[in-house]
Amino acid sequence: MLQTSKLMPQGAGLAPVLLKRAATVELDWDVRQKSRFDASDSQGRQLGIFLPRGTLVRGGDVLVAEDGSLIRVIAAPQPVLVITACTQHGRPFDLTRAAYHLGNRHVPIELKPDHLKIEPDHVLADMLRAMHLTVREATEAFEPEGGAYSVTGHSHAAGEHGHDHAHAAPKPNPATITIAAAVPHVHGPGCSHDHGHKH
Repeated sequence: MLQTSKLMPQGAGLAPVLLKRAATVELDWDVRQKSRFDASDSQGRQLGIFLPRGTLVRGGDVLVAEDGSLIRVIAAPQPVLVITACTQHGRPFDLTRAAYHLGNRHVPIELKPDHLKIEPDHVLADMLRAMHLTVREATEAFEPEGGAYSVTGHSHAAGEHGHDHAHAAPKPNPATITIAAAVPHVHGPGCSHDHGHKH
């Protein structure tokens, strides 16, 4: 068995020719959310995958075997429910509501601009239809959101990027504060403050 303990998210840094020549392995979501599993690649080799706990493997990621060979991961098609807003009397907000209710149930969800995807569940399907959403069965790759704190920092869907959102607050200028305090504020036309007017 060929052991693999390294993951390169989306094959970052690898030349396209290396990705093209790499062996492949098709894995469904149930397997790709595990950090330890066995699989067979397109060359018929048995793989033993041992990744850091909490690692999520995405379609397009590349596994590096102990012999240095590369194995490109393909998200295997699997049964899913595709959820869309009703075209006759739905609203764009309906999908947001659906995502909220599914999230409250800790259901893995793939988020797309015009639809959601979840694993088959007839109880959830009935709930979504009662919310006037369209639910259809399909066999497709499933790439649910991984959460904001995944181990690999690789929680975005394929093609997205991660970056630091920490912004330091600007240091106040004491001179500016003194001047501002010295000028009285007069309410009137052009005042941009919100005074809580009722409409």
